Amino acid sequence: MPRITVLTPAAAEAPPAPPSVQRPRGVPADPQKFKLTVGPSVIDGQGVFAAEPIPARRKIGEVRGEPVSQQEAAARSRGQMRIMMIAVSARRAIDASQSTDALRFINHSCRPNTALKVNQGRVEFYALRNIAPGDELTVNYGETHHRGRLSCRCGVAGCAGVL
Repeated sequence: MPRITVLTPAAAEAPPAPPSVQRPRGVPADPQKFKLTVGPSVIDGQGVFAAEPIPARRKIGEVRGEPVSQQEAAARSRGQMRIMMIAVSARRAIDASQSTDALRFINHSCRPNTALKVNQGRVEFYALRNIAPGDELTVNYGETHHRGRLSCRCGVAGCAGVL
């Protein structure tokens, strides 16, 4: 949101603010809109946690990765303990296994505090409710390649029990 600054005589004499730091050409902007941390999760392995308050209905950030075909995603997933593939269409997926984005560590919950949306091939996460600092971010994975064969570890009341 634009800020309005009223210059008083003292402020008018102050030295100008340093220019904002610009990204080098070709370097994408940080896809995270809020500060996030990665750490041990009570749900499973590593998780991503809010490092500052996140208001409801706000975009939290994105997960970037290598675009691959669904067939390539399935082949890369075979035998892996941690799978970081996100389907973006019936034919394409994003392999986030080499991504540096914290949101790649988001764990599943049957009662999540975020929603995943695919927008023009981009994987975006939005807050479903207010999220406090220290809260683990979770999302409902929806249909997975596990097809009900993997136990859910979210531990919430009404948990479906499987992924």
